[in-house]
Amino acid sequence: MIQLPHILTVDVEDWPQSTLDHSLPIGDRVVSNTRALLELFAETGARATFFVLGRVAEKHPELAREIARAGHEVATHGYSHESLESMTAGQFKEELHKSVEILQQQAGEAVYGHRAADFSISSRRFYFLEYLLEQGLTYDSSIFPIVHPRYGVGGAHRVPHLIRCVSRRMLIEFPPATTKIAGVVLPGAGGGYFRLLPYWWTAFTIRRMERAQSAATCYFHPYEIDDRELRDLPYPVPRRLRFSQFFNRGSVPAKLRRLLSDFRFTTMIEAARSLKQEELRVGLDLAVFPNRYGNVFSPMYR
Repeated sequence: MIQLPHILTVDVEDWPQSTLDHSLPIGDRVVSNTRALLELFAETGARATFFVLGRVAEKHPELAREIARAGHEVATHGYSHESLESMTAGQFKEELHKSVEILQQQAGEAVYGHRAADFSISSRRFYFLEYLLEQGLTYDSSIFPIVHPRYGVGGAHRVPHLIRCVSRRMLIEFPPATTKIAGVVLPGAGGGYFRLLPYWWTAFTIRRMERAQSAATCYFHPYEIDDRELRDLPYPVPRRLRFSQFFNRGSVPAKLRRLLSDFRFTTMIEAARSLKQEELRVGLDLAVFPNRYGNVFSPMYR
């Protein structure tokens, strides 16, 4: 695989609606927090892919336009932030189409990529990937190759690879960055892991992927730089969420600046265009094995 800049991604969602209660209205903090990230990226010259939730785009139609005008990619994070595990195929197709149409109209450009809410494409929902191709998308970034109570596909490939759908058409998959220690695959470059763990762990993960000649996909949320949100929320927050969702948010801006200084980043669509399909292997062949990953990579990639 050719050497690439790493991939910077942002899941644009409103914390209360996406995590606390999906029935809550979309607030305004998602706009100010996203704008703060845009300013930070402008300072450092970084370009990113913003996976924008459809409900956020509906409430704040100017946001996708601002992201695109700043030179970043706009992709879809679905519409409602409901887990795909709770959706029928019809519901997923409807939400996917709705979100793509909204974002394309607002950003004034094509949408090429998708990331499911909470990385919720499991082996039971692999067949949903076909619908991405039907919508005209070319890549996905929803399959987290770890074992986790809420998400993840154990044994999934850890580097960008191809998924051959039932139609035999190809989709590029960009897994979030991980590292493997003593046979255990561990998350390392985004979200709560970036916030709660020391910076060296993220740098260690990315450099290990560099040695394997793979781009590392990093992901963040706008609310992770907002250390005042818990104090200002008008909703009660369960104790179990207070630590996991709010602890150490104040450290994120400085850590993120350091990350953008230490490594080069690009958008996911640019990475997809740089990767020639003949240079990627088929990591998931739904035309042959509809529910499991094939054994096509060497162990270092699994």
